[in-house]
Amino acid sequence: MALSWKLVIDSTNAPALADFWAAALEYEVEDPSALIEDLLTAGHIGEEAVTEHRGRKAFRGYAAIRHPEDPFDRISGVGHGRRLLFQDVPEGKSGKNRLHIDVRSESGGLDKLAARLEGLGATRVREVDKGPAGHWWIMQDPEGNEFCVA
Repeated sequence: MALSWKLVIDSTNAPALADFWAAALEYEVEDPSALIEDLLTAGHIGEEAVTEHRGRKAFRGYAAIRHPEDPFDRISGVGHGRRLLFQDVPEGKSGKNRLHIDVRSESGGLDKLAARLEGLGATRVREVDKGPAGHWWIMQDPEGNEFCVA
């Protein structure tokens, strides 16, 4: 049986990075506010574990996004399919990613997609053109994480 998984990405501002990637991938930011309310009411967490982002309660230092068509838990907001979790860490990024995301455009839409991602806060780093073997842009998200647009 195949295992389920999520990709966890270290960050310095999890909610902001989740907002970027949700817009970039056309995913939805998960809403854990109902779960947080239940945990606060039951005394399982304190107010120090909670912050507010875009008018909703969120876990301090964490944010996640999910594919809009995948199933999710209505109470916790947690997706049960394609999902990215962002977690704040104290250290900054210190080198090339060992893992990265490839974002694919429709045929002929590479420059349009790269421009849209720049409008969201990404930066173009380098264009790679291997002729018939492929053409893509290496880009960075707002925190400097590399990804490819092909």
